[in-house]
Amino acid sequence: MNSVKNMQSLPAGIPKTGRRFILLLIAVIALLSGCSGPALTDYADRGPRLVPEQFFSGELTARGVVKDFSGEVIRTFDADIAASWDSAGVGTLDEVFRFDDGEVQNRVWTLTPSESHNSYHAEAGDVVEPGTMRWSGNAIHMNYLLRVAYGDGTLDVRMDDWMYLVTPDTLINQTTMSKWGIDVGEIVLVIQKQ
Repeated sequence: MNSVKNMQSLPAGIPKTGRRFILLLIAVIALLSGCSGPALTDYADRGPRLVPEQFFSGELTARGVVKDFSGEVIRTFDADIAASWDSAGVGTLDEVFRFDDGEVQNRVWTLTPSESHNSYHAEAGDVVEPGTMRWSGNAIHMNYLLRVAYGDGTLDVRMDDWMYLVTPDTLINQTTMSKWGIDVGEIVLVIQKQ
């Protein structure tokens, strides 16, 4: 009954099948927006406690996979990360990724302390919309827009990045990649202090 009322409130110029499609689309969007993930504060009491300045310090290595939208592994990689902090508390993560197809990527993150506690302004050369790195308990969360090579051009992809410290020297990083709000892939890696 409510759907009939809703259909009648849509503009009259839309055919009945079009109205049904719009209502179905609205219902799906409402359902999906209600499916939110965990909050960073959910990890506040978990350990070991993750302090970015301590974990991201010195030499680190990483190994991981890139998955497509279906969950199939399409690439593997390893990486070296040189991490340091200056006297003002600004961090630098110099990352070199080597993929199984021979591609090498370099990304240099600059982490600048923000005025709020437990966060850094995070930017890099191929990050077109910088993110904020926040942490609580054993977890870090970042969300940013990354420009990646695609065909003969580039594509901007939303990166939703979660990191979990599982031992004092081992961190698991899981990143969901999306475009226009649709998940298009995932990156999973393990980072270890040397």
